[in-house]
Amino acid sequence: MGLQLEHLPQEEVLLMEGKGQECFEPGRFFSNWAQVSFEETNKLPMFAAEENVDFRIHVENQTRARDDVSRKQLRLYQLYSRTSGKHIQVLGRRISAKGEDGDKYAQLLVETDTFGSQVRIKGKETDFYLCMNRKGKLVGKPDGTSKECVFIEKVLENNYTALMSAKYSGWYVGFTKKGRPRKGPKTRENQQDVHFMKRYPKGQVEIQKPFKYTTVTKRTKRIRPTNPS
Repeated sequence: MGLQLEHLPQEEVLLMEGKGQECFEPGRFFSNWAQVSFEETNKLPMFAAEENVDFRIHVENQTRARDDVSRKQLRLYQLYSRTSGKHIQVLGRRISAKGEDGDKYAQLLVETDTFGSQVRIKGKETDFYLCMNRKGKLVGKPDGTSKECVFIEKVLENNYTALMSAKYSGWYVGFTKKGRPRKGPKTRENQQDVHFMKRYPKGQVEIQKPFKYTTVTKRTKRIRPTNPS
């Protein structure tokens, strides 16, 4: 920071310009200059680090926003209900959790965003989307562009998956022991009714296979062919 003369007392300016009659005192001059510099520094904006910042709030805000830029991923699997012991079915406009393993109505096409864990779930057989209306009822709709048909996928500590409505925060996809849908306002994340497990249909091999590493072996000495005599 350069020395600004306009902030110094007039007698100091005269002394620096050689117009003063008194002798120049370095100690006094440095003291005044330091005071002016300190006052100018205090005028600058100060940015204090925020304490107790909860990163989960940022993640939650990001998951509520649709990602229309990233490439979408489409997967085919079943959702096994922990409560009913069966799989979610999209039977047109009706939804249940009574499907057996491999049932054609239990095969779901799940579109996921690269970021945000937001999914849209469509029945492969019926082309209807799993949605939750404003009353919290699970219904099937032929058009899945509405936010009522978007769910936030949450992986729980017990390795089960929960599906929370992106439009109605705190409302989850859930079913009773008989496979009947539960209304969103009556669901909680810690209830077994909203816990699901992903399963591939019978006979289907996972499309995305894990990357396999090959071990590096010691290079052997090349054997040269012998020339015929």
